[in-house]
Amino acid sequence: MARQQGWFALVLALAISAAALLFTTPLQLGLDLRGGSQITVEVQPAGDIKRVGAEQMEAVKVVLDRRVNGLGVAESTLQTVGENQLVLQLPGEQDPTAAARILGDTALLEFRAQKPGTEADFRALRQLRSQAEAILNLREEQIRRGEETDPLDLERLGEAQSVLGLDGDMGSEEDQLRALLVKVDAEILKLLEPAALTGKQLVSAGRQPLQNNPNSWEVTLNFNGEGAEAFAELTKSIAGTDQLLSIVLDDQLISAATVGPQFKTAGISGGAATISGNFSAETARELEVKLRGGSLPLPVEVIEVRTIGPTLGAENIRRSLVAALSGLALVAVFMVFVYRLPGGVAVAALSLYALFNLAIYTLLPVTLTLPGIAGFILSIGMAVDANVLIFERIKDELRQGNTLIRSIETGFAQAFSSIVDGHLTTLISCAALFFLGTGLVKGFAATLGIGVLLSLFTALTCTRTLLRFLMGYAGLRNPSNFLPLRQISPPSA
Repeated sequence: MARQQGWFALVLALAISAAALLFTTPLQLGLDLRGGSQITVEVQPAGDIKRVGAEQMEAVKVVLDRRVNGLGVAESTLQTVGENQLVLQLPGEQDPTAAARILGDTALLEFRAQKPGTEADFRALRQLRSQAEAILNLREEQIRRGEETDPLDLERLGEAQSVLGLDGDMGSEEDQLRALLVKVDAEILKLLEPAALTGKQLVSAGRQPLQNNPNSWEVTLNFNGEGAEAFAELTKSIAGTDQLLSIVLDDQLISAATVGPQFKTAGISGGAATISGNFSAETARELEVKLRGGSLPLPVEVIEVRTIGPTLGAENIRRSLVAALSGLALVAVFMVFVYRLPGGVAVAALSLYALFNLAIYTLLPVTLTLPGIAGFILSIGMAVDANVLIFERIKDELRQGNTLIRSIETGFAQAFSSIVDGHLTTLISCAALFFLGTGLVKGFAATLGIGVLLSLFTALTCTRTLLRFLMGYAGLRNPSNFLPLRQISPPSA
């Protein structure tokens, strides 16, 4: 009796601990339940790499993972899908535009000196780029707000397109401005020397507002020893000349500055630099995140951006909860109707099973998705199946004339191997789905596998403990609580 009370106290303590854990620690909800954004990117082969393999995917994932962490979105996940795709989930994020930009850019940072004798061409191209970019930004903002766009000076645009060799019939005016900017960037790069310093030597990046203009921001850089030496040599070579030090990100000029003659002897030492390009707080943050994450070893293309609203997520939770409770209620009615007292014990064990399951989801933690909930509900059926096997064995023993206590012990003993075999085959299927599947399939396999393991515990330990505890009361120790009297044979000698 003391041993039975000890097991009962253990089960009760576990139930209280699980309930306390769920009360203090919320479950992690996936994108389809909480709402948020999902971004799918495809890794592209480049250079000598003709096919994207596992090694390249891992290298790209490491860089993107650092960028995702820099975004500061809680509980974000980055998963490999197929051979060359990565899926980023941002729960609670309803505007994935900035995240898509940060993920899609290669972020190859270069410091390049201007070629001698190109001052006039460089100045003209920078001025053209500044004007075109300002006009494009204004028109995009007007379109976003639903306002009528300002008229464009088509004559000046045509002149610029003609000088750069662009076709004037390239779609909308906004498309023509974008094509003009791309062409200007390409022409500017022709006026620059090869890169003397890249982001590979970068140690850290930060951002800060300009002292004389708090609304404008700059990005701060710190290089390692090799980078500091290269930066000093680069600035020394152009100090006191008309050549500009250009900072290029992904083949696009973002800043250019002169180097004073006072640095002609030793260059700018210390391994620190700043990038000032009329940044807002948001654009400075984006650049900081990309630089801190590092440049991508291969280019990536954003192929899908999907957003799920919080209202749809709440509706998914409501429907899933209704489905789970309805299934549990129907199973409870069936078990009590068919198996009487043991059926009621099975319902209590199933309730403990659900409680323990959710507590483990919180501890691991498991991000709960709709397929995960499906796996959880399916595992309830597995847990019931184990109880059915046990109770049928008990009923067979009672029909053969065995005593109630002996029938219970024999029923558990004889059902043990069948229960283990059934659960083992399901676990093998779960392992195959988890290791060979991707994304949502993994979530289904994980919750089903956890449920199968827990159902072994609840069926073989919790159900037996509760049934033994109830058999300690003489009023309940009656075979008629297990099956109709007409099916009970007289006790065997």
